[in-house]
Amino acid sequence: MTLLDSTVWSKRFLSDGWQESATEYAVTEPATGEQLGLVGLATPDDVARAATRAQEAQRAWAATSPQQRAAVLRRAGELFERHAAEIEEWLVREAGSVRAKAAFEAGLAVGECYECAGLPSHPQGEVLTSEEARWSLARRRPAGVVSVIAPFNFPLILGLRSVAPALALGNAVLLKPDPRTAVSGGVVIARIFEEAGLPAGVLHLLPGDGAVGQAVVEAPEVRVVSFTGSTPVGRAIGEQAGRLLKRAHLELGGNNALVVLPGADVPKAASAGAFGSYLHQGQICMTTGRHIVHESLVEEYAAALAAKADALPVGDPAREDVALGPIIDGRQLARVHRIVTDTVAAGATVAAGGEAVGPAYRPTVLTGVTTDMPAWREEVFGPVAPILSFSTLEEAAAIVDDCEYGLSVGILGDVGTAMRLADRIESGKVHINEQTVSDEPNAPFGGVKASGTGSRFGGPAANVEAFTETQWVTVRPDIADYPF
Repeated sequence: MTLLDSTVWSKRFLSDGWQESATEYAVTEPATGEQLGLVGLATPDDVARAATRAQEAQRAWAATSPQQRAAVLRRAGELFERHAAEIEEWLVREAGSVRAKAAFEAGLAVGECYECAGLPSHPQGEVLTSEEARWSLARRRPAGVVSVIAPFNFPLILGLRSVAPALALGNAVLLKPDPRTAVSGGVVIARIFEEAGLPAGVLHLLPGDGAVGQAVVEAPEVRVVSFTGSTPVGRAIGEQAGRLLKRAHLELGGNNALVVLPGADVPKAASAGAFGSYLHQGQICMTTGRHIVHESLVEEYAAALAAKADALPVGDPAREDVALGPIIDGRQLARVHRIVTDTVAAGATVAAGGEAVGPAYRPTVLTGVTTDMPAWREEVFGPVAPILSFSTLEEAAAIVDDCEYGLSVGILGDVGTAMRLADRIESGKVHINEQTVSDEPNAPFGGVKASGTGSRFGGPAANVEAFTETQWVTVRPDIADYPF
C-alpha cells in the first residue's frame, strides 16, 4: 500500500481514526478538470467532537518525553523523504504546481520536520531574578489545542509549518486545509504523522467549508489559531479570535516590491523579477507584485522582462515540461484577467502576455502603469508584473511603503544603497540581491501591516512564542511567613 492509497482516506476525514463522512468533495486537477479522488468533508459537529478528543489526547502527548516527541518528528522527516515522488505528483496534479515547485515544497517539508525535531529539547524558559528569598522561573508550556487553517497555493508546507512545531511542543492540532487541495495539504500530513507514530487523537484532519473554519476557531478547547490566507478572511478570523480571547497568528496577503537600483545588472535583474512574479503562476503571498525600477534602466528592464515572459512555456505540468501551470480554478483565472484588462483600460500597456491559455494565464508584463491602477494596488495572485520607475532613493522608499501590505521586499543592485533603502521601509522580510520569494524552516517568516501579525513561523524563537504559553513559577525552601 502506498502512503496515499485512497482506500484509507477516500470519503473520510481523520478524527481519532479515519471517519466516514456524509458529504464528499471531488478533488479535481485544475489543468484538466479530471477527478482525482473524493475527500470526506467534516461538519461543525465533527469539529466539536474532534476538539474534545484533541484536548484529551493533548494532555498525554504533552506528558511524553522530549525524546519521544522529537523521534516522531524525525520519523516524519524520513517519511517525507521516502515518499517524495508520490507527494510531488499530488502537488503537481492537485495544486497545479510545476515539478520544480513541487520538489521545492516537498523538500521544505523534510526540513521543517527535522528543524522542529529540535524544539522539544530547546530551552523552554528562563530563570528570573527576584527580590524575595525564592527561585523565580518563567517556563513555556504547550498552549493546548491549536487550530491550523491552510490555503491552496503551497498547501503542504503552509499547513505543515504550523502543524509540525505545534506537535513538537506538545500541542494537539485541528487541521483544516482548503478543500481544493485537501490531499496534498491535508491527507499527506495526516498519513505521514500516522505512519510516524503520532498517537491517535493528537492530529485531526477536518476539510470543510466556511462553517467548519468558523468552528475550528470557536471551539472552546482551542487556544491558538494559525491562519494563512487572504487578508479579508484573516481580518475576520482575527476579530473572531479576539472576541473569544484566543491568540490568532495571521500570515496574510502581500503586494511585494522588487526595487531595481541604478547600475544593477539588467539581465540578472530581469531573471530575478521573472522568477519572483511567475513562480507557481504568481499564486504566492511573497510573489513580486510591483517592479520599481530606476528611470535609467526602466526601458531596458521592461524589454528584458517581457522577453523572459514570452519565452516561458505555459501548460499542463503533469504532462508537459512547462514553467507555469494552471491557475487554481476558473474563478481566480477570471479575476486575474479582469485586473489586467481594467489596468489596460486605465491606460497601461501589455508588453507581454495578457491572456488566458485554457486554464492557465500567460506571464504578463504591464508598462505605463500608475500607482492608482488595479494591477498596482491589488494583490493579483496571478502571473502579472506591473512596472513603475523612480528617480531617487527617497521616492523608491515612498513607493514601496505606499501599500497596505508589508510582507517581502527584494532590492537588486549596490549593497550599500540597498541597505540604506532597507532601513527606510516597512516589511517583514528584506532580500538584498534576491527577489521576494524565499523561505527556510529555520528563518522567521511573517509580515506587517495588512500582511499579518508578524513573524510567527520559522525558527525556534518564533515557534516557541507562537505555540506555547508563559507560566511564572516560584519556589521557596520553606513556607513563607505572612502577616495574616
